[in-house]
Amino acid sequence: MPPPEPVADPQAPRAVIDYALQRRSDIRRFHRGGILSSDFCDADPYLVKAATFHGEATDEDCPACHSVNLVTLNYVYGDELGPYSGRIRETENLPSLAHRFGDIGVYVVEVCPDCHWNYLLRTYRIGDGTVRRALPTPADLRELD
Repeated sequence: MPPPEPVADPQAPRAVIDYALQRRSDIRRFHRGGILSSDFCDADPYLVKAATFHGEATDEDCPACHSVNLVTLNYVYGDELGPYSGRIRETENLPSLAHRFGDIGVYVVEVCPDCHWNYLLRTYRIGDGTVRRALPTPADLRELD
């Protein structure tokens, strides 16, 4: 395994890409009629269902339909997560993941369950920098392969 990457604070987001400026521009164009609602209000049914049951409430209203039900979801990805990569995690659980794994990518998506608005807000990496083996695949998931 490669040597650990030096990380001062595993919980501190690294390699942050924030899409706030692009979002603001897209919302402005959307309200001016330069972008179709189908360009942003096209959330996959599974994403809408995840938002309904696992979303974390925001202080903002939906930019498309002005609903108060706008939520965010944190998707985590990483080789070390094994079969648990690509799952949703609550924001409060991310610090413990950062101390247990070396490198995790976090994708924060906002979703409106009412009009199906969805937008990638930011991506970043967390973790302690120590490379570990992937988590084993549980027996019930191995049968699906």
